[in-house]
Amino acid sequence: MNIIRFEDLVAQGQAEGKRVFIRADLNVPLDDAGNITEDTRVRASVPAIELALKAGAAVMVTSHLGRPTEGEFKPEDSLAPVAKRLGELLGREVKLVSNWVDGVDVAPGQVVLLENCRLNKGEKKNNEELAKKLAALCDIFVHDAFGTAHRAEATTYGIAQFAKVASAGPLLAAEIDAISKALEAPKRPLIAIVAGSKVSTKLTILESLSKNVDGLIVGGGIANTFMLAAGLKIGKSLAEADLVGAAKAVIASMKARGAEVPIPEDVVVAKTFAADAPATVKAATDVADDDMILDIGPKTAAKLAAQLKAAGTVVWNGPVGVFEFEAFEQGTKAIAQAIAESSAFSIAGGGDTLAAIAKYGIEDKVGYISTGGGAFLEVLEGKTLPAFEILSKRAAG
Repeated sequence: MNIIRFEDLVAQGQAEGKRVFIRADLNVPLDDAGNITEDTRVRASVPAIELALKAGAAVMVTSHLGRPTEGEFKPEDSLAPVAKRLGELLGREVKLVSNWVDGVDVAPGQVVLLENCRLNKGEKKNNEELAKKLAALCDIFVHDAFGTAHRAEATTYGIAQFAKVASAGPLLAAEIDAISKALEAPKRPLIAIVAGSKVSTKLTILESLSKNVDGLIVGGGIANTFMLAAGLKIGKSLAEADLVGAAKAVIASMKARGAEVPIPEDVVVAKTFAADAPATVKAATDVADDDMILDIGPKTAAKLAAQLKAAGTVVWNGPVGVFEFEAFEQGTKAIAQAIAESSAFSIAGGGDTLAAIAKYGIEDKVGYISTGGGAFLEVLEGKTLPAFEILSKRAAG
């Protein structure tokens, strides 16, 4: 994908003395007292800001936080806690600026944080008048918020349309590179793991991937629906009987290309959904009417692990069992360890997937961990994200 990279602009000396507007993703969780409980996104935004500051630019940074009502400021919607944390990470004071749409006072070598961009009327609907005002604030726009790349809003799309120069920051550029490597020109075999509670939320992803991947591993409630499609009984497990036809179509689409959707050979079942429920390993053909399937069994896990270790590229979205419960975590743990040991290029995304990666301590063994949940899923669906589209359009002149 052809984009202008902010790092290249800096290397060419094009950012010195210029007004740089960075759209970051600083949407962090806060407790009731307004303290940040998890600051990964703030830390991830620092490289782009430091790059601009070292280049001698006048730096403006903004982000959304939560879901405020446009035009109505409430203290809990303020980026004040983020300004404080950003200041600590940058080792300098970061001033928070409110009512900034009509002009920002910032000098080269300085950085300011612009208050929650979703407070601006017209932000979510990408109002053209607002977008033009935002574009007028800067010489260079830097999109560095992959988590918002699937939304066409004033600070993610409109500003890129009208700014003198629109570029991708280091975080966004890394996402684009990883996604291109995994999906546009993958080293084969390409194996995708798509797991979760419902087929309905991931059906378009399954359909899109079935046209491209060499192996499609399904897990969780999705696997139960595929087991139904394969004619197996699943007891009282979570599944969507009305989507059995869709599951069969995905299996057929893969089979036509000589690829497969491995159906579990064995499963781990319980009578109730609870952390302390006794777990029993059963053959997939022996599930009783009152059983709930909560994980894949050891034979299935070993077979899938061997497939992942032999892969060239792995795309991972979703745990294959209820990994939060110790008795039902072995499948997800085996998958995680196989990905960690595989020489394949791996890209993982989605909240539960990141939680599993953290639980099993394999962060440094995954090729790329995607920071955007919704955006990552839309890429897997085969959609062109609005942010990618406009940055690529602007790079083409």
